[in-house]
Amino acid sequence: MAKQKNQKLGKLLGYDREGSVIRLHYEGAEASVDILREDLIKLFVAYESGEDESYAVEEDLHQDVDISLRKGSGARARLTLKTGRLSLVIGDDFTNAIYDTKGNLLAASGDKELVKPARMTSETEEKLGGIFGAVSDNKTVMEEEGHENPLEKIKQVPAFIVTRQMHADEHFYGLGDKTGFLDKRGYAFDNWNSDIPQTHTEQVTATYKSIPFLIVRRDQGVLGFFYDNPCRSHIDLGRDDPELYYYQANGGNHVEYILYSPDMVGLVSLYTELTGRQPLPQLWTLGYQQSRLGYDSASVFRRIADQMRAYRIPCDAIHFDIDYMDGYRVFTWDRKYYGDCPQELLKDLHKRGFHAVPIIDPGVKKDPGYAVYDEGIKGDYFARDRNGQVYVNAVWPGDTVFPDFGRRQVRDWWAGKEKILTDWGFDATWDDMNEPASFRGELPDDVCFHREDQPISHAKIHNVYGYLMSKATSQGLRKANGKRPFVITRATYAGGQKYATVWTGDNQSIWSHLQMMIPQLCNLGLSGFSLAGTDIGGFSGDANGELMARWIEAAVFSPLFRNHSAVFCLFQEPWQFTSRVLDIYREYVELRYRLLPYLYDLCRVTEFTGLPLMRPLVLHYPNDPNVFAINDQFLVGEDLMAAPVVDQGKTRRLVYFPQGTWYDYFTGTVYEGGSYQVVSAALDQLPLFARAGAIIPNWEVMQYVGEREYDSLILKVFPGRGSYRHYRDNGEDFDYRQGKVDIYEFIQEDGRLSGRQTVNGYGHPYAHIRVEEPLGGNSYELK
Repeated sequence: MAKQKNQKLGKLLGYDREGSVIRLHYEGAEASVDILREDLIKLFVAYESGEDESYAVEEDLHQDVDISLRKGSGARARLTLKTGRLSLVIGDDFTNAIYDTKGNLLAASGDKELVKPARMTSETEEKLGGIFGAVSDNKTVMEEEGHENPLEKIKQVPAFIVTRQMHADEHFYGLGDKTGFLDKRGYAFDNWNSDIPQTHTEQVTATYKSIPFLIVRRDQGVLGFFYDNPCRSHIDLGRDDPELYYYQANGGNHVEYILYSPDMVGLVSLYTELTGRQPLPQLWTLGYQQSRLGYDSASVFRRIADQMRAYRIPCDAIHFDIDYMDGYRVFTWDRKYYGDCPQELLKDLHKRGFHAVPIIDPGVKKDPGYAVYDEGIKGDYFARDRNGQVYVNAVWPGDTVFPDFGRRQVRDWWAGKEKILTDWGFDATWDDMNEPASFRGELPDDVCFHREDQPISHAKIHNVYGYLMSKATSQGLRKANGKRPFVITRATYAGGQKYATVWTGDNQSIWSHLQMMIPQLCNLGLSGFSLAGTDIGGFSGDANGELMARWIEAAVFSPLFRNHSAVFCLFQEPWQFTSRVLDIYREYVELRYRLLPYLYDLCRVTEFTGLPLMRPLVLHYPNDPNVFAINDQFLVGEDLMAAPVVDQGKTRRLVYFPQGTWYDYFTGTVYEGGSYQVVSAALDQLPLFARAGAIIPNWEVMQYVGEREYDSLILKVFPGRGSYRHYRDNGEDFDYRQGKVDIYEFIQEDGRLSGRQTVNGYGHPYAHIRVEEPLGGNSYELK
């Protein structure tokens, strides 16, 4: 039963049960609770329709669960639902409280009404309305000054609001790559994929992705709330009212998954089981990648490739921004500046050991005679306006139309276009401008798209548009070349990790964006997106040598390891700076290549567990209050901890060491956990530490993955008890899923390291396994 906006559900009249689903009968509507697992519960209210189709959740996670139900009596009777892990008490208006098995309250619906932000009284609203209305119909005073018009937000009446009480011990994580700091308490954000050219600060509430997954850390355990609604939504974590946190959506249904785990590791694993896990990437995609908007001819690409090799900067990929296209028409080649035959340039790059990654935008130039446009018109593949005409806006090519990716036949058509790129010699695809971005204002909410055969408005597909584009791209690449697809996307939705790597969009060459990189990538990882990165050095603005040196040190463990910059900005290839900065840059790119086996092993862990490569300390030390809000340190797996310098001019920094014993990765200096220590960090120093007992695999440095066979494994071993599993396959295709893998097991105890190969499915054993002990400088061959 559909409801009017903000209408109360009313009193709980009764319930009935069908398998795992409990249907609740209210005075004004119906609601349901679906028990998928003991620790995973789904709440649903049909505010607009009875259909509940998810873009993010593509697998059925239902398990057999023993469910206890008891309804109380009286005027305000409540229904108590119990599993082996949780209790859910549901009352009137679908209010609820969540308890663990010991009776500890984990979360409860807000006990007071939230009508609108307390900052805006009705008198202020009326007064502002008079001022704005007196100026003109098109421009307000604040807009003329460059401010956002607050009346626009006032006019947006939410379809529903879900409030919960705020507790003193709560800390908030997740939500993807929202701006600001690691712990989101006290901030508010919007889920509306947006191409924001302004500097991204914590006051920018929406950028390119909508991942409405919130992690709530409490002393009693960890809860997750996944609000699976792709419409425009808002989440406030105590900004408007310090006693409440709330979620509100402007349309769609109330679809809320409640996840529970005693620890954050279990919660992230559960969420990624629900929405999908990032698959194992090709090995070369973990290498260094160079890019710039403004590599505008074939000669420039050849020069960049030659300089990379001449300066001995290991590099696996060069990216092609929009310059390579003919008039910015997607799936075309600019023959004037890039040569008549794309295969010729791309073959030259391949001979030098480079992969080539082209950008593709969703917007198709309105240009009769252009094959992609003509095919789309003939097949009726483009979105239409309210009058039934193909909708036209503007992007890079000028007048532009937009594929209706919500329809399978459109996705299949787009996927087929990938073969054009792979036939030329491209190895991947970089999806951009897919919020979708447009130059003549945002697409109106009433532009017509589809969800398969059902017409829906732009308002309902906007946040999943990039998700659907990257899904089509991934499927097309896999079909075209049979390899693990490498797709990079700017915009996406929850669950998009199944199809694409992401980056944080158009950052800037400023210290605050270097600082923000760490919490952004850590929260992306907690939200399922392990394979992520930022534009090293900043996309826009001019990086100086110190900033570039510190950025490459901080980013050396970011899964997407790409330097990218904008035209009209200073060039920021590593040789554009002083010889000292060039040497530092080379040193840390080489460190990255030494640690490729460790990073690749972590990617394998991600595919099995959902745990990311870059991890906030709170993930593994959830009961240590010192790590709840650490923004400038992170873990790489469980065994390494990086503490990069992210402030201008600093040559020392304070590092917090969590529980246990830690060793400087390079010198072996010992640090005891539970303490703060000042460590040296000259311009060429990245403070990097290994946990006691860590076994860290290394390879010899090569100029690119596959330059020659990796025939030696180097194990850096730190004192203590520990074990490690090393994984190896061909690094390209899906043979590993058929068992064509080599696995090595290593154990360290009582000061001795032992190891053996336990699986020989790939059939490429190492000729040598060398052990290096940073503490004492010992090195020996492991038999």
